[in-house]
Amino acid sequence: MSANPSFFKRICLFIWHTLNGTRKLILNLIFFGILATIIISIGSSEDIQVEDNSALVLNLAGSIVDQKQQVDPLEAAFKQGQNANADGEILLADVLYVIDNAAQDQRISTLVLDLADLKRAGISKLQSIGDALNRFKESGKKVVAIGNYYEQNQYFLASFADTIYLNPQGGVSLDGLSMYNQYFKSALDKLKVKAHIFRVGTFKSAVEPYMRDNMSDAAREASSALLADVWQSYTQTVAGNRNIEPNSLVPDATTYLAELDKANGDSAAMAINMKWVDSLATTEDFRQTMLETVGKASSGDSFKQVSFYDYLTLVSPLPSFVEQDSVGIIVASGTILNGTQPAGQIGGESTAELLRKARFDKHVKALVLRVDSPGGSAFASEQIRQELLALKAAGKPVVVSMGSLAASGGYWISASADYIFATPTTLTGSIGIFGMITTFEDSLASIGVHTDGVSTSEWAGLSVTRTLSPQVEAIIQRHIERGYLDFISLVAKERKMTIEQVDKIAQGRVWSGKKALELGLVDELGDLDEAIAKAAKLADMTLFDTRVIEQELTPEQRFMQQMFASVSSYLPASLSQSSMLEQMLAQLTSSLKTLTSFDDPNNVYIYCDTCNMMN
Repeated sequence: MSANPSFFKRICLFIWHTLNGTRKLILNLIFFGILATIIISIGSSEDIQVEDNSALVLNLAGSIVDQKQQVDPLEAAFKQGQNANADGEILLADVLYVIDNAAQDQRISTLVLDLADLKRAGISKLQSIGDALNRFKESGKKVVAIGNYYEQNQYFLASFADTIYLNPQGGVSLDGLSMYNQYFKSALDKLKVKAHIFRVGTFKSAVEPYMRDNMSDAAREASSALLADVWQSYTQTVAGNRNIEPNSLVPDATTYLAELDKANGDSAAMAINMKWVDSLATTEDFRQTMLETVGKASSGDSFKQVSFYDYLTLVSPLPSFVEQDSVGIIVASGTILNGTQPAGQIGGESTAELLRKARFDKHVKALVLRVDSPGGSAFASEQIRQELLALKAAGKPVVVSMGSLAASGGYWISASADYIFATPTTLTGSIGIFGMITTFEDSLASIGVHTDGVSTSEWAGLSVTRTLSPQVEAIIQRHIERGYLDFISLVAKERKMTIEQVDKIAQGRVWSGKKALELGLVDELGDLDEAIAKAAKLADMTLFDTRVIEQELTPEQRFMQQMFASVSSYLPASLSQSSMLEQMLAQLTSSLKTLTSFDDPNNVYIYCDTCNMMN
């Protein structure tokens, strides 16, 4: 008999060792995670302290959003150890809560805007933060901004400061707004790819890149008007804050060169001359200024301060264990997709489920739907709207608060609300519909690949490897036209307009919130707070709470996140920081994910590509 174990026995031993090793690894992770948590808890020698006459440093980092996208609990836990994460997300509601709380906090005398890591935010969200900064100043406190370099979004917020400081080697970059796209018709022709386009709406330009090599006159007209409208809101706000002329913010090239020459080529000096900033200061200069303003911290060499993230941890309200009558808030953020989607995205099933939860909750008396979406699946959009109708039928008023964008499908799910708020710079409308099918029969034929066979009907043989017959194309176009008729009929009914009136302002055209108010697509200009107040009024509520209704982590996910969060700050930074290549790949992956996620069962989409280009 052979002394070597049999093949079957070796396989069994391998499986056992693998399972046993995995078991030990998991137990060790849990054990050392809990041990580290205990040690850190015992070893923590100090809590967050806010000294009298402190500065709140609003060091916002990453993207400002209405709802954070769901991430893996373990990944989220590791990120908790890094306060300012330039790749992360910040809830707009948290920023507003911190500023308003600090305005009433006697320990806080000054607010410092440190916006170097602020990456992405719609102008409407920045305006909401600016309004909060104005409320802070109305309490008699000062706001100052410090930066080595101000990009356009960063400068918008900085303009609300009483004093703007700029590094002597820095500058201010104000470029205006643009809307450019890539067009693929010639490339598709060379590759022999056929793009079968179905759309209704003169201005529904999402499919233009596949049927043209340049922007159509209609799209150019609409895009130019939209950019001018939104940019006017930006320049009027910033110029008003800085007490300068709006046209001095982005001078033409000749004027810019003359001003740069006047400053001897010094961008920082030019920013002073143009009154974009108030003073030039190095990091040390600013430290000395703040030491004189608020005093030296009890420990270390810095001025008395508390960061946004620490202050949020300190002042976040404790959960209420006694339920009271509330205005529910549901955030519909992202592309509208079918089925169940994670937090931070809109799913036909998952968002409808949240609306059902509000409908059957006896303590939720009214609902605010916060919409921040360019649209997506027509089917999923209608699923959500049907659930809103059921909520209204249950006697609960529904108010929509439009964020940075609520266009196409985003407007579809908004139209049936009892009342609609938009901000002046909200991108909305885009009332149009399209479908597209690409086929590759000619591409394949050019390399010798052909498709042939039999079927019981022309429907059974539909494939991207075969051309579409004119009859099939006509049928699909008819469905698209019916979808457009449904869309404008819906808007006409809900907004008390005629179909002809809606068709005139529809055609896929995108409008600013300010223009949408003039056209009757929204009821009032205002932000989330105004929407909550309106919902409470419609429900005859005088005393009420607000409650965000959202997807929750499972107990297991919460446990893992809490267990690893305490250890994350002790890990090497290289484990949690992404390289430039990884960031570029993430952007590409995000774009591809949007394209491949379109999954409407009828291949019909109400989506505003233009809105994503601007947002």
